[in-house]
Amino acid sequence: MKKLVLLGLVAAVMTSCGGDPNSNSNTQEGETVNNTTAPAGDVATYDPKRGEGKFTNVDVGSSLDVSKVAAGEKVYEVKCSGCHKLTDEKLVGPGWAGVSTRHTPEWIMNFVTNTDAMIDKDPKVQAQLELCLVRMPNQNIADDEARNLVEFMRKNDGVK
Repeated sequence: MKKLVLLGLVAAVMTSCGGDPNSNSNTQEGETVNNTTAPAGDVATYDPKRGEGKFTNVDVGSSLDVSKVAAGEKVYEVKCSGCHKLTDEKLVGPGWAGVSTRHTPEWIMNFVTNTDAMIDKDPKVQAQLELCLVRMPNQNIADDEARNLVEFMRKNDGVK
C-alpha cells in the first residue's frame, strides 16, 4: 500500500511540473534530445532569437555600463541567487556562466519579464525544464531590472 501511495505522489509531482503534452523527448546518458512542437498558431510568430515579449532591439554596446552591472548584481542577489549560481553548476535552475553568449539580450530580457510565455514556447527553455524539473517562477522583474541583469550577466561572462 505504501508503494502505491508513493507511486501516486511521484506521478502527481511529475504531471504538475509543467510538462508539454506535445513534447517527445528521448534521453540517453549525457544527452538530451527534445522534439517539442509548439501549437500551429505559435510557430509562425515565435522568434527563438528574441523570445516572446516586448523587447525587440536592446543595444548593449561593446563595453559594460558599470552602474547597470551594480544594479543587476543587486537584483541577482535578491531575486535570482536562491536558484542560480554564477558558474555553470546547476542549483535549482541552471548556472549563469555563458548565458549572455548563448542568448541575445532581447531573449534574456523577454525571458525574465515574460517567463510563463517563454516556458510555454521556447524549446531551449523546455529542455532546461526537463533537466531542472522546476518551472521558473515569475519574479515580477521590471524592464529596467531586466536590462541591469543583462549587464550583470555580461560581466559574469567576462565582458569588460
